[in-house]
Amino acid sequence: MNLDWNEKAKRLLKSELVRRGLTTNDLVNLLDRIGVKETKTSIDSKICRGTFKAAFLIQCLNAIGCKSFVPEISADMVAEPDIVYKSRKKT
Repeated sequence: MNLDWNEKAKRLLKSELVRRGLTTNDLVNLLDRIGVKETKTSIDSKICRGTFKAAFLIQCLNAIGCKSFVPEISADMVAEPDIVYKSRKKT
């Protein structure tokens, strides 16, 4: 079986964002706080392609407060998860 590792990388990062109720706009702000300059468009593009460096993944995980990360990687990871982003009301 030929695994699509870029697809797996994309899903892993997206699932961590969803788990924390974060959007890519939130990620832009959180990355900025740790000195990583990215735009929403660049992040969306990287995640969509799944072709980002390990350093970017580590930066994102650090920025969102992920203290431990144990990816569940299996050969049967094929379906795109249903993602529902929580909207935040601006105050």
